[in-house]
Amino acid sequence: MRHDINPRLLRAFVAVAEELHFTRAAARLFVAQQALSRDIRNLEQLWGRTLFDRDTRRVALTFEGNRLLPVARHVLSAHAQLSEELEQSQTSGSGRPLVVDVVARNGSTGPPVLEAARAAAPGLEFVPRFHGGLARAASEMAGGRLDVSFGRVAGLPPAVREGLEHRLIRYDQLAVHLPPGHPLTALPRVPLAALAGETVYAAAGNEDTTEWTDYARTLFAGRGVKLAPPFPKIEGKVEFRRVMHKHGWTVLANIDFTDVPEMALRPLTDPVPLAPVSMVWRRGLRHPGLRALVDAAQTLGVTEGWLERPPDSWLPDADIAITADRNDHL
Repeated sequence: MRHDINPRLLRAFVAVAEELHFTRAAARLFVAQQALSRDIRNLEQLWGRTLFDRDTRRVALTFEGNRLLPVARHVLSAHAQLSEELEQSQTSGSGRPLVVDVVARNGSTGPPVLEAARAAAPGLEFVPRFHGGLARAASEMAGGRLDVSFGRVAGLPPAVREGLEHRLIRYDQLAVHLPPGHPLTALPRVPLAALAGETVYAAAGNEDTTEWTDYARTLFAGRGVKLAPPFPKIEGKVEFRRVMHKHGWTVLANIDFTDVPEMALRPLTDPVPLAPVSMVWRRGLRHPGLRALVDAAQTLGVTEGWLERPPDSWLPDADIAITADRNDHL
């Protein structure tokens, strides 16, 4: 007997298989955990086998789960490609709009790249989104709801990266935002060693930006700097300022991100930490807007010196390995 399996069930299965944690998988898919568990049970009934061994402490793939995983990934990839082709075939003129997550309205790489692409290709339509983190954007791309984003690829799980293509376009120099009256505001630049004993907020607890928290954890390892404990995603400038002031946290950010009221921005140095920014898109995506975005990023990279590295700069080993082996073809 033939069964038609809803791709939603396969997306649920792949998310749990990659996270090995139902709560994290539900957050990644932006669904309730009860709904995710129901989808897994429905898929197991259709498959006729148990796909996960699970108890109160652990989740693990069974033999049947391991057998299904590559098949599910292949089907989801083909489904995304089919959706892309159908959308393009049903849209006249220059094709459907390209949906681009530019991360933030100010202080990030996405907005100037999008602006330059629009100027160079006025006949194409680009629709911006502001998800604020590559971890969430990767989930949106996997679900076919988003085409392109920007961020730190090395912070994504390897299984997630398999469904993406990417190109390094910029190195962001990092800085800290300091609360009013902080002793380090007297310095024009803050050596990393001077942050020893400080508690620095790097979005721990925000599931949209786990790649950023991972970077900060690597940067501060062995330097005596504490990461602020997990805190729910903070919405809005006023609330962000309130939380930072209440807890006395400094904030790790890129040097162009100035939109933190009443806090002093100071570049980090000795060494200069750099955060790689890649343009990231769904594997197999074909759209003229993608070429326009890549060309715009390359032009800005040359004119703005985005890929120049100071002699005393620092990058995580994981980022060096991934950007050296980045995917350059369209």
